[in-house]
This record gives sequence, C-alpha cells and structure tokens, in this order.
Amino acid sequence: MMAFQPPYSPSLFRKRDNASGASVVAIDNKIEQAMDLVKNHLMYAVREEVEILKEQIRELVEKNSQLERENTLLKTLASPEQLEKFQSRLSPEEPILETPHAPEAPGGSAV
Repeated sequence: MMAFQPPYSPSLFRKRDNASGASVVAIDNKIEQAMDLVKNHLMYAVREEVEILKEQIRELVEKNSQLERENTLLKTLASPEQLEKFQSRLSPEEPILETPHAPEAPGGSAV
C-alpha cells in the first residue's frame, strides 16, 4: 500500500534557510495579491448589480405610484353600478375596494 502524499511538498512550508523562507513569503504574497484581485473584482460586480437593482426599484416605485393614481381616478369616475359590477367579479380572496364617491353633476354624470 502506498503512503498518502499531499499535492504539495511539505518542504515548501518549512523554513530551513533564508532562501526557502523567502520563497514561502513570495508565494504567500502572490496568493494574497490574487485573493485581493478576486475580492476587488467581486466587489465591483456586486456594486454594479446593486446599482442596477436600485434603478429597477426606482422604476417600479414610479410605475406603482402612476398605477395607484390611475386607479383612484378610475374609481372616482366610475358609476356606482360599474363599481358594483367590478366588485362582483373579484374573487372571494380579494378585499372589497373602498370607493370614493364624486359628487354627481346635473344629468347623472360624475364628471
């Protein structure tokens, strides 16, 4: 049976003299530089993704606000019969909408 051999030479990690100690330090420095490079790249990629997501959130908040205003306007302009018909079509899980009633103009129109 063969003895276990690690994929590296343990002698790399022993400081037998100044030359081998210097090579270990040089290897450590190269590893640290590579890790810093990877970290910087990942941080840049994450920051870029965060900015994209922030912009998407801004757009969605704006769209939501626009749709809420439109919904309020439509509820204001709808007749009580239209609102009743709409609410009867809602599924039972959805809450009944509270509707603001606009004063009716002469002639029966809410406008």
